[in-house]
Amino acid sequence: MDNQLFPVFLQLNQLRTLLVGGGNVALEKLYALLGNSPQATIMVVAKEINPEVRAYTVDYPAVHLYERAFDDTDLDGVDLVVVAANNPSLNAHIRQESRKRHLLINVADKPDLCDFYLGSVVKKGNLKLGISTNGKSPTIAKRIKELLNEALPEEIDETLHYMSQLRDLLKGDFTDKVRELNAHTASLLTSKRKHGRISK
Repeated sequence: MDNQLFPVFLQLNQLRTLLVGGGNVALEKLYALLGNSPQATIMVVAKEINPEVRAYTVDYPAVHLYERAFDDTDLDGVDLVVVAANNPSLNAHIRQESRKRHLLINVADKPDLCDFYLGSVVKKGNLKLGISTNGKSPTIAKRIKELLNEALPEEIDETLHYMSQLRDLLKGDFTDKVRELNAHTASLLTSKRKHGRISK
């Protein structure tokens, strides 16, 4: 079957996330969530919370840790659920309760229980690229991420900044903006070619 996933970018800083689990897998989820959205509001619930989780989250005031067993009321008022607990019966229960509340859920290493995946992300300033193999091979997704990180220059963010300023200066509808942008780009290329011939 083809990859049926629909890629979206969530504004986690405007949502409330529940993370169930306090071990190494939960720490990986926190790396992914906070690495992309440092201002995300996250409630972490687990019977035991690793010292590494506590140490990592100390600089994130919007992350709240609760060292206790999960309760169904933890789902009240949240927008997104991430489960990193090594407990199949608990995973299934949280999945069931989340669906009752129409909450999207991700369960670590259980694709059949997931509404969404935390895929590999390439970040270069304001540029973000999401990579998904539909859960088939996280290793390949990680390798593609490494390749793109190496291939994309850090200066790409500066380019985005200038393109944003240029877009704001252009007038007309989308088609007009594309035409004018193409004209500016062509003019820049012509100038570079002339400069190249002169420098020889």
